[in-house]
Amino acid sequence: MKISDIKAYITWQGTRNLLMVKVESDEGWYGWGESGVSSRELGVQGAVRHFREFLLGRDPMRIGALWQEMYRGQYFEGGRVLTGAISAIDIALHDLVAKSLGVPVYQLLGGKHRDFVPCFVTARNAPGPEMIEEAKRLVSQGWSVVRTVPGHPSTAGDASFFEPRESIAFTAPWLVELREAVGRAPVLGIDYHHRLSVAEAASFCQMMPSGTLDFLEEPIRDETPEAYEALRRMTDMPFAIGEEFASKWQFLPYVERGLTNYARIDVCNVGGFTEAMKVAGWCEAHYIDLMPHNPLGPVSTAACVHLGAAAPNFAWLEERSPEPGFDFSSEVFPMQPKLEGTRRPVPDGPGLGIEVNEELIREETFKFWESPHLSRRDGSHTNW
Repeated sequence: MKISDIKAYITWQGTRNLLMVKVESDEGWYGWGESGVSSRELGVQGAVRHFREFLLGRDPMRIGALWQEMYRGQYFEGGRVLTGAISAIDIALHDLVAKSLGVPVYQLLGGKHRDFVPCFVTARNAPGPEMIEEAKRLVSQGWSVVRTVPGHPSTAGDASFFEPRESIAFTAPWLVELREAVGRAPVLGIDYHHRLSVAEAASFCQMMPSGTLDFLEEPIRDETPEAYEALRRMTDMPFAIGEEFASKWQFLPYVERGLTNYARIDVCNVGGFTEAMKVAGWCEAHYIDLMPHNPLGPVSTAACVHLGAAAPNFAWLEERSPEPGFDFSSEVFPMQPKLEGTRRPVPDGPGLGIEVNEELIREETFKFWESPHLSRRDGSHTNW
């Protein structure tokens, strides 16, 4: 069996683009993968075209060797655009090979440890009475893990305005009230989306009694592990870090120095299943559970479910929304992962258990989309 074609589609679905890769073989088998580099899909699509040139005619069964060649076969190795492309191809190769063998992808990863993957959900209302009511409703529906988002005093209608100190002073008291409202049983966290400095993140943690939150996600940028090391010394709050990491090497200091308690691994960014399983084993040795980042499409969700099935050290999978009508179109994705209550069952069919209507994704072509560009009160730019 040989690789006969590799196609990269950028398709607008819902509120953003999805970049999906289809790998085809000369024996009729094919697989789907997805890249996680949102808003820079054209760059990833270009990288896929470069990889296609030397992957045509290769044996798709040699997934690990092809990963090494894609990563090491250039002088400028690594980086999120390149590993985003590698991730999509690697996931698609696993899907293709598993289909050809008549087994689910998790069998290629060592078999499954669980029959379903538990999920966590995000309360979308900003801190305030509505957020507390939403979280109470989610808990009553059976969600045992609820993530929140930061709030901000009035911005006078300017959605691009963000002042970190004002945000933490506004958000912290509401989280204390939230804990009192839902009790000790639910797991509570917040995603600060790397918008804070070390000092700001430390102040935020110090504004809340110990035990208010079970995890603080991505409070600061990840480029400097020493910054997280400094923050780690200032608080006992567990951290959830890693959704932007593009390799096992980026995870290295965070695992070895005990800087994260939950690995927010993104199988569509880190290098696909090949790299994700290496990170999972490394985390297991340090008693760190996986908490995958999953803000993308059904292919990403399917990949996360198989990773969650195969990794013994798994906590929860990110669920985009529990609300009715949020699912991706069944016409575009006639077969996609199911959400049953607060968990996703592990499928037993061949491959990822995903199908894509190739004709329809060709029709919904690329649209330029930018994540918010935030500014502070003095006009300077800050992190989204």
